[in-house]
Amino acid sequence: MATRKRKSTKKPVKRRRSWLGWGLLFKLGLVMAVLLGIFGIYLDSQVRERFEGQKWALPALVYSRPLELFPGQKLSHQQMLRELQLLNYRKVASPGRPGEYAVTNNRIEIHRRPFNFADGAEAARAILLTFDGQRLVRMQNPANGRELGYARMDPVLLDRLNVEQREDRLLVRLDQVPELLVTTLLTVEDRDFYRHDGVSPLAILRALVVNLKAGRTVQGGSTLTQQLAKNFFLTQDRSLWRKVQEAYMALIIDFRYEKDEILEAYLNEVYLGQNGSQGVYGFGLASYFYFGLPLNELNPDQIALLVGLVKGPSFYDPWRNPGRAQERRDLVLRLLANEGHIDRDTYEQSSSRELGLIERGRMGYGRTPAFMGLLRQELRDRFGADFLRQNGLKIFSSLDPIAQHSAEQAVVEQVKQLRANTKRNDLEAAVVVSNWRKGEVSAVVGGADPSFAGFNRALAARRPIGSLIKPPVFAEALANGYGLATPLKDEPISLRSDAGQVWRPNNYDRQFRGQVMLVDALAKSLNVPTVNLGMALGLDKVVEGLRRLGVQQPIQAYPSLLLGTLELTPLEVNQLYLTLANQGLYQPLTSIRAIQDEHGELLYQHDARAVRVLEPEAGYLALYAMTKVVGGGTAAHLAARFPNRVMAGKTGTTNDLRDTWYAGLDNEELVSVWVGRDDNGVTGLTGASGALRVYSRYLDGRGVDSLELTAPAGIDQVNFAVRDGQPADPRCEQTLLLPAKAAGLPGIRGCRPAVPVQQPQRPSSGEPISDWLRDIFNFAR
Repeated sequence: MATRKRKSTKKPVKRRRSWLGWGLLFKLGLVMAVLLGIFGIYLDSQVRERFEGQKWALPALVYSRPLELFPGQKLSHQQMLRELQLLNYRKVASPGRPGEYAVTNNRIEIHRRPFNFADGAEAARAILLTFDGQRLVRMQNPANGRELGYARMDPVLLDRLNVEQREDRLLVRLDQVPELLVTTLLTVEDRDFYRHDGVSPLAILRALVVNLKAGRTVQGGSTLTQQLAKNFFLTQDRSLWRKVQEAYMALIIDFRYEKDEILEAYLNEVYLGQNGSQGVYGFGLASYFYFGLPLNELNPDQIALLVGLVKGPSFYDPWRNPGRAQERRDLVLRLLANEGHIDRDTYEQSSSRELGLIERGRMGYGRTPAFMGLLRQELRDRFGADFLRQNGLKIFSSLDPIAQHSAEQAVVEQVKQLRANTKRNDLEAAVVVSNWRKGEVSAVVGGADPSFAGFNRALAARRPIGSLIKPPVFAEALANGYGLATPLKDEPISLRSDAGQVWRPNNYDRQFRGQVMLVDALAKSLNVPTVNLGMALGLDKVVEGLRRLGVQQPIQAYPSLLLGTLELTPLEVNQLYLTLANQGLYQPLTSIRAIQDEHGELLYQHDARAVRVLEPEAGYLALYAMTKVVGGGTAAHLAARFPNRVMAGKTGTTNDLRDTWYAGLDNEELVSVWVGRDDNGVTGLTGASGALRVYSRYLDGRGVDSLELTAPAGIDQVNFAVRDGQPADPRCEQTLLLPAKAAGLPGIRGCRPAVPVQQPQRPSSGEPISDWLRDIFNFAR
């Protein structure tokens, strides 16, 4: 019996152990399930936070002004071609798609791209332009020959202002992506994308077979959703744990979100290259990075290259490894042809093309560091330091690429010439161009090397402005009872300061003329008459006038101020002369036209309101006097170079020929130029031989639009006697015809009393012929 009992007791022990083992496994499984569930909840929260919040820190996009087209505009055939090159339009025989153009003699046919301008979206349109010299003379619809009165080009993408310094992207929506790109991406990377649940075991096997057939890796085993999970949330290490997390997150993403939303996120997130210290993310930016084109204008071969780069942007870098990149592109094209997504002719044409890359790092127009420095400064001053942290801003600037290019060329070429002439290799220059009617900055050059992003002399280099001070001083005098014919003393003068120091100003030629008309004193840039005029006005009035015209920095009211000891930057000079160009209307310069948020809503619109700070009569007379500087004064070089053109301006030179300046304007643009040395050393140049030559070279490329001066009410043309500046009869004495305020003028002085008439006598044979000639001369006077 005992033996039986022992046997019966052993069997239940085995059963209990078996049940204990299964129970333990069940409990462990339950714990693992709970842990996986908790981990899944954590991953789900991570996914939702990223997908349903702000996915990316998108840069602010900065655009140029849109080029406005209308018959009669100052725009040459060559300048239009330059604009099209900056926009990366493609030259073809017959434009049929947006972004294409054709050239025939003096005509250009353009298929303009669609664009969402600051004031609304415009569809693509075809335009035929006809040019004659420096003018656009005709605009037509090429389809029916209908005359057009106005159109505008899409603006140039200048730059992207990034808050995130390591990543750069250009957001695209799925409906903006070419269908062929989506097809190519899915064919190469994840053909079952719309059928699997985020992870596809079959894709791994299929990729293995395709790669074996191709003899190299063409497809990967990870789905697009897995790649997205890795790029969004995980590191690049190849551990098993990372792969588990990647798959788990892919399942969660696929469960929670629509396939199109996942695909759109991938198209914007995938890493496709390196631009300096910043990664190029997403196909939208990669299209500009490699080809300088918007995504919807890519050809099949360009699409194939971009998709091919997904596998390894560094390994297939087309600039460093063009042969390797072309092989990868052709492999993708062959796969598309084999799958029937492109026909044989398209395959042959696409695979025979060169890679067609732009220069590395020059997406679109490229960088304009001096102008961008101004724009950043204005954004900071207007909106605060954190403004650019807003996502996806669109900033429409006032930069004119044609003006910028002309200014850069002028500086590079002319500074090189001036360095050779003076044997001074450290000469520098800065230029600011503005549209003086709108108060907008069109171009900025910060140094002799326009591409250098360092010290921006246009904004930061304050230097004495020399004789550029004279037009503001004369404008103040014209507002206070003086006229263009008012005689000014040009005689030696001595001024003693409170400290007992004696200042004896001199003219540049060290000559004295006794007395000159006010208009001639400005045209010839005479120092002594200017000092006499300023002292008669009063230094306080001069300072007050400068402030009204736009000078914001402290001004020392010393007599030397009258000859230009005031220190300004080229930008501040442009602001000062902008008010003179507008005949006394002040408006602050701006580099920003409008700003949109990421949804296209308008956040800011520049309102070009002007304030009158100088009476219109005085403003007109001052500007007229500045035309005489060009017509026959210190800037007469321009009149010789550009005959039959009216321009206004003023040269400026500082003591010992250290700084040379010129401020000049035509009917549209105001340009301020400085040439000097950073160490304030001697240049050996005057305003006329230095800065004026840069401006002249600028006009060679830009063209001249002759200044049209319209006199305000109350201004008449009056003859003034040269000897004393009084209205006089030109039949009686030497006069100069000048505009003047009609109110308060004395009457016109008649001729001198006539000589009493004598009875004619028969001249004797001995009468001197000279007496007879003298009578004729007196009569003629």
